[in-house]
Amino acid sequence: MMNEDVRAALLDWLQDAWDPELSLAGWRKRLAQAGWATPTWPARLGGRGLPASAASLVPATLAEFGAVGPPEGAGISLAAPTLLEHGSAELQTRFLPPTVTGEITWCQLFSEPGAGSDLAGLTTKAEFADGEWRASGQWNTSAHHAGYGLLVARTNWDVPKHHGLTCFVLPMKQPGVEVRPLRQANGHASFNEVFLDDARIPAGCVIGDVDGGWRVALTTLAHERRAMIPSPPIVHREGRVWREAAEEALHLRAPYQWYPQRAGRVDLLVPQALATGRAADPHVRQELARAVTLAWTARWTAQRAAAARKLGEPPGPEGSLGKLASSNVARAARAAHLAIAGPAALLAGLRCHRRDHPVSAGRVHRRRH
Repeated sequence: MMNEDVRAALLDWLQDAWDPELSLAGWRKRLAQAGWATPTWPARLGGRGLPASAASLVPATLAEFGAVGPPEGAGISLAAPTLLEHGSAELQTRFLPPTVTGEITWCQLFSEPGAGSDLAGLTTKAEFADGEWRASGQWNTSAHHAGYGLLVARTNWDVPKHHGLTCFVLPMKQPGVEVRPLRQANGHASFNEVFLDDARIPAGCVIGDVDGGWRVALTTLAHERRAMIPSPPIVHREGRVWREAAEEALHLRAPYQWYPQRAGRVDLLVPQALATGRAADPHVRQELARAVTLAWTARWTAQRAAAARKLGEPPGPEGSLGKLASSNVARAARAAHLAIAGPAALLAGLRCHRRDHPVSAGRVHRRRH
């Protein structure tokens, strides 16, 4: 089908199916049953078998019509693609439908404190005994609202580190899993410490092959890079389904209020430099130029990745480059904000009134003499 045909078919379906007074769960089930929640998936798994371009066309059309789309989060962006590529038929049948409707939620257990970014160096272990797996270790992740986790654990210590890993679907609501908020210096707790102490995993919850988890993890990571796009704004419209969708989005995003600061807020640099009278300072101008240049090149990389998605190409290096670029942008933005704030950047909690405008990084009253 051509894009025009896909759009016309969806709009025609929406005319009869959309009801803003449905519950959010009821609407998402209706959307999934018609295959419009995951239009590029095979029909046997609840999709419509449409080309990759439908992955962006369908959500845009839903938004244009004023209808709610599938849920946000690690379930639809990470767990589902991983299960589609590597999961058994049993796992796909059990977990994909409720993931698409938002009935179950997921987290990604891919950040072990001791291993850091060396995922293959993890030491969390999983051992098979009495017909099930038992996992023990520690991870950092966004697990406060998750019913299930994508877990990578070491199942073979006698082979090179990349060859002894296995991926699992880990039930999070059990005595062997403890989730503790990881409190940050800014007061937020966006992530959690997750402690596994003989956590139980059913034998059928292995994703892919035992000791073949590295290949599965690479699939998840590739989709994680693709998922690094800003969340759409929360929409407030009339109707029960929209009220429940807004409440869901607020609940899911509440722990991530610090993310805009992490991204560096390049958009505030020029206004702050003008507001504080520092726009003519050569050092400030140099830092501004560096940060803005990096931000634009990162945006172009993201656009290349989006174009590849529309063409149906598999995840490529653009995602990893984009994540590296975001770190460089954040560091450059920090340097620029510090240059604008000057010594006031050392302090926080008060308000600076240089020309009656707040300074972005440090906030302190300056006395005029």
